[in-house]
Amino acid sequence: MAKTIKITPENKCSFCKGSICCTYVTQQIDTPRSMKDFDFILWQLSHRDVQVYKDEDGWFLLFNQPCRHLLPGGGCGIYERRPRICREYDNDFCEYDVPAQEGFELFFEDDAALDKYCRKRFKKWDKRFKKWGV
Repeated sequence: MAKTIKITPENKCSFCKGSICCTYVTQQIDTPRSMKDFDFILWQLSHRDVQVYKDEDGWFLLFNQPCRHLLPGGGCGIYERRPRICREYDNDFCEYDVPAQEGFELFFEDDAALDKYCRKRFKKWDKRFKKWGV
């Protein structure tokens, strides 16, 4: 009979395939309200490996780029001198438990997804350029 291993915050990272928390960076942004705000985010989403989401904490840019110190096996190549944010990371409830996207109220994979959302939200979305004089 196989022994069942209890997963705890202390050993959880060793079970995580791909070290998910080390493969992206998020940056909170101001809540977009106007067409101009959303148009700016449209430009950001036009860049490779950038996504945007909204969750209970607000709006965020998501940069899908792994940490340069992530080792092939998923460990940290600078563990002893890792930054404070890495040291303070709390994995009690993390991407290992539930994929991050399940907690998103809104998620925009790319500029096309945001454009579709804006066409529904703003009746004059396609006329925004005339409004700005461009």
